[in-house]
Amino acid sequence: MEEDADRTDIYREALELHEKHRGKLEVRSKVPLETRRDLSRAYTPGVAEVCRAIQKDRNQAYRYTLKGNSIAIVTDGSAVLGLGNIGGYAAIPVMEGKAILFKKFAGIDAFPICFESYHTDFVDEVRNIAPVFGGINLEDIAAPKCFEVEEALQDIGIPVMHDDQHGTAITVLAALLNACRVTKKNFEDLHIVICGAGAAGYAITRLLRCIGYNPDVCQSVHDIVVCDTQGIIHRGRKGLYGNKYKFILADETNRSGRTGTLADAMEGADVLIGVSGPGIVTEEMIRRMNDDPVVFAMANPVPEIMPDAARRAGAAVVGTGRSDFPNQINNALAFPGVFRGALDAFATRISDEMKVAAAHALADCVPHPTREHIMPPVLDREVTRAIAGAVKDAAVASGYARHLL
Repeated sequence: MEEDADRTDIYREALELHEKHRGKLEVRSKVPLETRRDLSRAYTPGVAEVCRAIQKDRNQAYRYTLKGNSIAIVTDGSAVLGLGNIGGYAAIPVMEGKAILFKKFAGIDAFPICFESYHTDFVDEVRNIAPVFGGINLEDIAAPKCFEVEEALQDIGIPVMHDDQHGTAITVLAALLNACRVTKKNFEDLHIVICGAGAAGYAITRLLRCIGYNPDVCQSVHDIVVCDTQGIIHRGRKGLYGNKYKFILADETNRSGRTGTLADAMEGADVLIGVSGPGIVTEEMIRRMNDDPVVFAMANPVPEIMPDAARRAGAAVVGTGRSDFPNQINNALAFPGVFRGALDAFATRISDEMKVAAAHALADCVPHPTREHIMPPVLDREVTRAIAGAVKDAAVASGYARHLL
């Protein structure tokens, strides 16, 4: 009851805050505009020379304009928080919030670009806004459209990342690396169950398997089973071939051909990663896992299993997506530093190596992890700096950094 009252207060305060300020963003000039000469330099006629320089070499936009430090936060409003398909208008407050996180933690100027979900030319529309931005953060786009849009935009010459996928996956990998340090489990030998095959579940699976990575960069987990609302995903399951991305999961995971329910998948598992729905995991299911299991129950606001219940059933390390429990696994730990590093490298895209480097840098922000402390606080500014440096170095090493004259 107390939690419900606190949430009601937050909702009321949020409405008051947004009404008072008419949103959370504003535009401010970096240059003076007090005299005629100020006007001539900032605008016409002086700005014409800047335009000519960029016309000769588009890369000069990074030198002379906001492009080198700007991100577009793009959504179609089809999967906003736990609210579902609420549309572009209703998504604006969330994208504004994401923008101020970029500014607060990474010093990046970000702006919400909200489309309506029924737009059929979404990819082309995003392509056409790319010139002014140094990167694009895709946000709150429903699966499988989020996969298709991200894939289609990888050739536009600037980093494009769907944060709900990769920000979450980076953070989960970091948490799992530190959980292994606590439990003394060997990362490569883990038997992992991922509950949820949407945007986050798909990306987590791919990152843990290190698809396309240099083995020297990251060791991969070989024993992963993914479950959706119908149970274990396996090659022989009926109806699977109508979903390209679940077919990929079936092809790349569950090597032993397990079938059955989530409970069947969890028997003998070392790790459960939940990105699904509230209350679907029981204590008995945790007890059927291996000794000292790791449980990341990340459904929000109500986890797949509450932390106290998971610990009571024998879980050694428990993480959630919530800030009021230990071990918050939140993509806000990852995306500011990832984009900061990508912008600092003038990167053309965010590569697999950059994501893995981000995860290791994030894990290293907790030098001595414990059962109750495997992740740094979301508000720790040093996390962004550490991730940004690692991502920039990885961009250079993987050949995705742009070298400006």
